[in-house]
Amino acid sequence: MTDTAHPSDLPELPRQRGCPFDPAPGYQALRESAPISRITFPSGGSGWLVTRYEDVRTLLSDPRFSSRLAVSAPHVRSAVAALPEQPLPGALLRLDEPEHARYRRPVMRAFTVKRVQQLQPRIQQIVDERLDAMEKAGGPVDLVAELALPVTSLVICELLGVSYDDRETFHRLAGQLLAIESSAEQGQQARAELASFIAALVAAKRERPGDDLLSTLIAEADADPGSPLTDVALTVLGSLLLIAGHETTANMIALGALTLLEHPDQLAALRADPALADRAVEELLRYLTIIQFGLVRVASEDLTLGGQAIKAGDYVVASLPSANRDPGLGIEDPDRLDIARDSAAHVAFGYGPHQCLGQQLARAELRITLTSLFARFPGLRPAVRVDQLPFRDDMIIYGLHQLPVTW
Repeated sequence: MTDTAHPSDLPELPRQRGCPFDPAPGYQALRESAPISRITFPSGGSGWLVTRYEDVRTLLSDPRFSSRLAVSAPHVRSAVAALPEQPLPGALLRLDEPEHARYRRPVMRAFTVKRVQQLQPRIQQIVDERLDAMEKAGGPVDLVAELALPVTSLVICELLGVSYDDRETFHRLAGQLLAIESSAEQGQQARAELASFIAALVAAKRERPGDDLLSTLIAEADADPGSPLTDVALTVLGSLLLIAGHETTANMIALGALTLLEHPDQLAALRADPALADRAVEELLRYLTIIQFGLVRVASEDLTLGGQAIKAGDYVVASLPSANRDPGLGIEDPDRLDIARDSAAHVAFGYGPHQCLGQQLARAELRITLTSLFARFPGLRPAVRVDQLPFRDDMIIYGLHQLPVTW
């Protein structure tokens, strides 16, 4: 790669938040003065930061910006683990088209709108059981540990065919994989342990199939000699789905609940008109944008983005939080939370061919959990001051480590 210099006169990737519900203020300054700007990464490299909505969408949909070449891109981590030059089969986040689509297409069938609608009664049952347990225990309780994580973990476990009894293992591995300050060795060890865990599960499903996604994918692969879904690919896909399937939505549930509690006018509007639930979910996704440090690509050739010349081999980061606060998104006062507005054009799930494949499931989990939570506990409130809460500034995915609440 050409982009390895660390010039001391370049600004750093913005990381320091002023308000826990807003992106770092440095993004707004760059978006207004230098929307595609050279920056330095904590890992020591340099590249381009893209902060405007339209430029981010262009970047994420242009095939000349490669995910494959970004396999070892310097980004927010100070320690970059050595990864295989060739991405593993099924590594959706690190593949370009058309290879990416060959692995994504079979999995997408489990996350269609129709399939998620079929799952909603079970999601509601899981949520109700967790709320029953909260009510029985009495406050204060940690909303992360008692609601957000169990709901999302149970749903993805049942979908994939993973035993919920193994949740401590994959919660621990997720923490190691998503922590900014994890060493290269810790990251490699966590990836290896997760791969071993999922590989054993794939082998067990081959011997004793169940009514779950992994069993279905195994059966489809066995019936099609041309299928790309080898056991290695299934292991890689299963690892991604297990971690992403619970971590992202769990953090959105907890942070979304706190955001509504801190915006009582918006919570009151939702309670007065439950039909606003879908719009409220989209607005929370936009407003919070928990993929807090963006997505990395690498230019595969010399090109121009937003009038800026970018050379082949340059690293480019799409700032999703900045794009979702850009007036170019087409909404009024994007720094204000407004659950009644139409903000569905946001890029919280990314954009283009790599857009989050589980987004429909995430929306359903968010809507069901948040509406049920506030209906059950009308007096819900944080048990400590917001400035005492442990926000996930130290993680790739933003949110809360804990959220003590009472009612």
